[in-house]
Amino acid sequence: MIKNLTKHGNSLALVIEKPVLELLGADAKTQFKITTDGKALILTPVTGDEREKEILDAAERITEKYSDVFRRLAE
Repeated sequence: MIKNLTKHGNSLALVIEKPVLELLGADAKTQFKITTDGKALILTPVTGDEREKEILDAAERITEKYSDVFRRLAE
């Protein structure tokens, strides 16, 4: 399948047709992880497990960075 980008405000968008979304089990609320190998875009639907891991990792980074502040607030 060959697609053209579509102007969307000051950006460009790639429209993904319903059959492709259905194949991926995705809909309008699905988040996608966007990566590249330098030549191609790779769109991967984010699953609940991946999203949970991202949230836990972020919480851990915040806890490490602000542990002194949290400790003082708790006192």
